[in-house]
Amino acid sequence: MSLTLGLTGMDPATETALKAAFAEANARLNGHWRLAPEAEADHIVVDMDSMYGPMSWLRLHAAGKHVIGLTSAPRTQTDFRLGRPFDSHQVARLLQDIAQHDGVDLSRSDADTTPAQDAVPEPSPEPVPDERTGHAAPRSDDTPAIPGSETPASGHAAIPSGLTPAPAPQDQLPEEIPAPGPEEAAAPPEPAPILAALPRDPVFADWLLPGALAGRMRYRRDTGPTLLIDPATQTWHGPTPLKAIAAYFEGTVRREDFETVDDAQWARDSAAAGVAQPLARLRWLGGLVAGKGELLPGHGSDGRYVLNKWPQTEREYPKHFRIATAMMKGPATLPEIAAASGMPREEVADFVNAHLATGYAEFVPEPPPAPAEPPKSSGLLGRLRRS
Repeated sequence: MSLTLGLTGMDPATETALKAAFAEANARLNGHWRLAPEAEADHIVVDMDSMYGPMSWLRLHAAGKHVIGLTSAPRTQTDFRLGRPFDSHQVARLLQDIAQHDGVDLSRSDADTTPAQDAVPEPSPEPVPDERTGHAAPRSDDTPAIPGSETPASGHAAIPSGLTPAPAPQDQLPEEIPAPGPEEAAAPPEPAPILAALPRDPVFADWLLPGALAGRMRYRRDTGPTLLIDPATQTWHGPTPLKAIAAYFEGTVRREDFETVDDAQWARDSAAAGVAQPLARLRWLGGLVAGKGELLPGHGSDGRYVLNKWPQTEREYPKHFRIATAMMKGPATLPEIAAASGMPREEVADFVNAHLATGYAEFVPEPPPAPAEPPKSSGLLGRLRRS
């Protein structure tokens, strides 16, 4: 069975994060897996937490596909499960388990092993001229042993007295790695692969995507509270009111704007900052303020949207309860949601952006039109055809 993976039934942010995690995990496994369209893939990841996830699972299961359920629930009825939140290590472990289940032997099963070096063939050593005869002598392990020589415990042939040993090949000498200079040590960290393909400069919301940050981080500005972010647990510490940090989502944010925090400092700072909060709150706020009254790029303003589950509404935005109630009734366009909730269209667009970012809302495509019936012929010609 081929190791092909497809993705379906998830919002764009989740799909982007999952593709980035897959690329990193697949590199650790020597690239044995390949992303493929749903029709060509043997294993397909389905967002089981969405409204249409269970229906997609039934359809794919009937088609003979192996379904991987992406879910925050501890159990699922799919063949395999990928827990939410996820990272590249979890995806690598999942790919290993599936390959083992399908009887495919991966050359490297350790997800933390970096591939590629063992696969590169070493260059053949060049012959070295013999100092006595001037002829080239082989420098491989197959060189005939000289009579009277002995092999010591080290495994290398001993050189008889009177012969000068050939110089050791340069590529066998241990390489000394120079210590980094001041400029190299101060170089800014590389951007995460998930952000390297962005067509614009990254903003704070981009760094909240799964896989964008590694390790516990501190983020602060000249004015405003300090945020402590832990991507591994998908939590953060900071103020409970969100409006106090809404300005953090404006302007470009670089990797060097985050400070790495060690365990001891994290324990002190997080204890003073209060209880941990889900990172989804920050992603929700980032989506809420990003569009400024318009749907974000990639989402049609004339499309229909629906909430796939009831969200946790924020106390600072009490009117959002009306929008959520209207969207739970079924797929609707922005003007329809605005009319049903009595809220301005701009606030509805911001609300939809926020819940698309957290996976609580999704776009619902228009059903294909029913085929039109052929017109019935009438008149003299029609009567002649029926006679």
